[in-house]
Amino acid sequence: MEIHGIQKLTLLDYPGHTACTVFLGRCNYRCPFCHNASLVLHPNDQPSVESAELFTLLERRRGLLDGVCITGGEPTLQRDLPELCAEIRERGFLVKLDTNGTNPAMLASLTERGLVDYVAMDIKSSREHYGRLCGIEPYDTAPVEESAALLMAGKISYEFRTTLVRELHEQADMEAIGTWLKGAKAYYLQGFRDSGDLICPGLSGFEAQEMEAYFNILRRYIPNAQVRGVE
Repeated sequence: MEIHGIQKLTLLDYPGHTACTVFLGRCNYRCPFCHNASLVLHPNDQPSVESAELFTLLERRRGLLDGVCITGGEPTLQRDLPELCAEIRERGFLVKLDTNGTNPAMLASLTERGLVDYVAMDIKSSREHYGRLCGIEPYDTAPVEESAALLMAGKISYEFRTTLVRELHEQADMEAIGTWLKGAKAYYLQGFRDSGDLICPGLSGFEAQEMEAYFNILRRYIPNAQVRGVE
């Protein structure tokens, strides 16, 4: 398992729960606005963490942590992800998975086997502009659509989320996403912030008022939509 970092406590990554966050390396996307560029472009150059360190942390913080957030990179590229999730759950902790939705077979297996409790799936943009946002053109969105449909049809808790970038999104994308994912249980529009470790530097976020305009379009289709990370 390629663990490249552990955040020992987060009150934000797993809604309603205290958790630690585990960062896995490698990704099959090259999103220009990716805030973990080093994990995506040069995972082998990043410090490695043994899984034993994670389990030691969990034992020490039993009663303080509710769960573990597994993020990346793209976690579903790791073949031993199911084993990691199983070990975490066997210790009595919840598992939240962040994914780009490009491995619907892995996602289906994890949910059907009860190895994850919550899934946060990135929706990069409208299907028409997906390639522009994930850095791969042309791009076939079929796997992403399959994963989204799986979550919407299943019983597991989930959220969809889109990070809005001024140079890459337009309001028409919200109309298209709303039509595509109408009725989703939870959808978050997130404000973009420059982490200093971007694949394509020089991008910027929207002001709060501008985000509100995008949000008003989306919530016509997804009433439970919310805005996150905008002051």
